[in-house]
Amino acid sequence: MGVIVSAGLPTGMEGMMYPIPFSEPDAVLRVARHAEALGFHSVWGNDHMTTQHYVRAEFATPPRFWEPLVTYAFVAAHTTTLRLGTGVLVLPLRRDIVVLAKQLATLDHFSGGRLELGVGIGAYREEFEALWPDSGAHRADMMEEGVEALQRLFSDRVASFSGKYYRFRDVELFPKPLQARLPIYFGGNSANHLPRVASGADGWIPAGMEPARLAGMVRQLGELAVAAGRDPATIAVAPQYAVHIGRDHEAALAHFRRSQMHRHLMSLGKSTLREQRGLSMEDINIVGSFDAALEKAMRIREAGATHFLGLYFAADDVNELLDQMQMFAESVMPSLVA
Repeated sequence: MGVIVSAGLPTGMEGMMYPIPFSEPDAVLRVARHAEALGFHSVWGNDHMTTQHYVRAEFATPPRFWEPLVTYAFVAAHTTTLRLGTGVLVLPLRRDIVVLAKQLATLDHFSGGRLELGVGIGAYREEFEALWPDSGAHRADMMEEGVEALQRLFSDRVASFSGKYYRFRDVELFPKPLQARLPIYFGGNSANHLPRVASGADGWIPAGMEPARLAGMVRQLGELAVAAGRDPATIAVAPQYAVHIGRDHEAALAHFRRSQMHRHLMSLGKSTLREQRGLSMEDINIVGSFDAALEKAMRIREAGATHFLGLYFAADDVNELLDQMQMFAESVMPSLVA
């Protein structure tokens, strides 16, 4: 069974996955248009509001973190078929849920119904505490409540909501999103996210998960979906991976290990990737020769992935990123989507 393949868009990746400078506005647009020309299903940009401590320590110049929804409004005007996903929108950073719902519905209309929404709690709690100091909020509960509030605003003619974190009364949000159902994915590697996904999400976004563990969690998600009265086949399994490929296997591995992407992934060892300790970043991700990359990607597909979501191509500059996208599209993607 073929899968969907999409590419990461460097909205908030300077100083983290890529060096500084990297994400000039015209470079972001080049990546999106290149993805569309190569046949990628969509692009997925990440979401950061303030610089992480480890990035400040490494770089003298602050990174440019572009707000993804505003960025997508620009990208939508310069593309025609490419879908636009947030991978992920950090929902706890956005306190006014009604304004967010209005932004999402507007973007869905102006893009011609091309929006997909991935949400998460964010890999770095320090960002949340910088915006909302001393709040004491439980971010996972806040995310779950926020999604429920968004779904109510998108479905009810006149919506009211009274939760612990979000409240509104008698809101007639119109127009609703152009799509009859705006796809919503939950991001996160913890098994605690699976019941949330099974109960009402359209997809699940784990990050850098090796195939055996992914297969086990896919089985668990399927069981939870059936218990919730849902068909597991209606829930996308959409893992994210870093990618660096080349004709020479050892050279590709060496380049990846020297990359800013590798340093960033190592920084996630205490958060998103903490349960993957003991595995090398090149073993977890899609790195190596064309044949090795295809073999790894096929094992991920066999583990239950239905969407290789927002693949992050390790690169030292934008031209190398574009080259990596093209090599993957030509040497790996045809077999994955077949």
